[in-house]
Amino acid sequence: MKTFEQRIAQLALHQEELIKVPNKMIEPSNGVFNRYKNAVLTAAHVPFNWKYDLNPHTNPNLIERFGINAVLNAGAIKWKNGYVLVARVEGNDRKSFFAVAESPNGIDNFRFWEYPLVMPETAIPDTNIYDIRLVAHEDGWIYGLFCTERRDHSANEGDQSAAIAQCGIARTKDLVKWERLADLKTPSPQQRNVVLHPEFVQGKYAFYTRPQDGFVEAGNGGGIGFGLSSTIENATITKEIVIDKKVYHTVYEAKNGLGPAPIKTPQGWLHLAHGVRNTAAGLRYVLYLFMTDLTDLTKVTHKPAGYFLAPEAEERIGDVSNVVFSNGWIADADGTVYIYYASSDTRMHVATSTLQQLTDYVMNNPADGLRSAASVETIINIIDQNKSLTEKHPIAVHLNGESAH
Repeated sequence: MKTFEQRIAQLALHQEELIKVPNKMIEPSNGVFNRYKNAVLTAAHVPFNWKYDLNPHTNPNLIERFGINAVLNAGAIKWKNGYVLVARVEGNDRKSFFAVAESPNGIDNFRFWEYPLVMPETAIPDTNIYDIRLVAHEDGWIYGLFCTERRDHSANEGDQSAAIAQCGIARTKDLVKWERLADLKTPSPQQRNVVLHPEFVQGKYAFYTRPQDGFVEAGNGGGIGFGLSSTIENATITKEIVIDKKVYHTVYEAKNGLGPAPIKTPQGWLHLAHGVRNTAAGLRYVLYLFMTDLTDLTKVTHKPAGYFLAPEAEERIGDVSNVVFSNGWIADADGTVYIYYASSDTRMHVATSTLQQLTDYVMNNPADGLRSAASVETIINIIDQNKSLTEKHPIAVHLNGESAH
């Protein structure tokens, strides 16, 4: 039987081995992005000294005192040349909190900082906080916008699942000490997936919202909204405009919401969002991209059909299966884009692309024709274009693999 000290040493060794595993790119790609073999953050990455009391007198059996269920839905930012994720860490008690993990290269060796993030509360304490979006705003602050959940006290006592979701706002200069501001006020009963635009718009703070009638159901207000506030300290939106609505028989027919803050490109603002549809197996979450005008942020200029990234293989299995969700990406100066996404509310992954690939995809992939006949027409057009190309420039191998003579 191992001694107490040997068991601790084993915990430390296993965690260090996990953190240091190199992450390998999966090839071939689809021409838009590359996945990687390993998840970048899991419950096993959470420091073991957060979970175990290491005192042999108070914990002689070395029992895990605080269990971690999942690490998911991380905001992302480039910070002092490091790739930083502010992850949602969910305990076995179902409460979520934020913790900062940093990598030297953005694809592996993510290591949590010494302590979880201490998020101040408002006068009405949060029951649960999660899904933070990080934005380095032109006013000089780094903002974190997240969902704050509290029980709906107007609900029947027998319904202990009724909740009210709102947008919590905090800001920081160092990712350690945070100043909590008042929750965002909007005309909608509930808010989730709110994102702060990184620049002032008409001298005001601009927000992408997701107006909701209820905690789960988007209701009549479904879609990605947009609104302005003259202040951030007591942010108030009096008018929300839906700029990307739900549409029947699409990957975002049940609800949709913005992921991280958009990336500015010469062609327009590049947006990553999640779309949800209902299936016999439950809700299916996927990611999609669209672009808005550089000056009129409410004008969608390009939006390819269908999903950009959907759960594959083991990504489809977890606490809430068949889900991918993203609220963090990082665009490097060389054009590389690191897309951080969670799978099935369980673990964090990374996919890499470039601004050139992403803008090519968004601007040149066909839009949704919203009918089966339109989809067939799109395919026929691609076939005919390829046929015309091969007639002008014969190739050595036919598409079916047979040699050409």
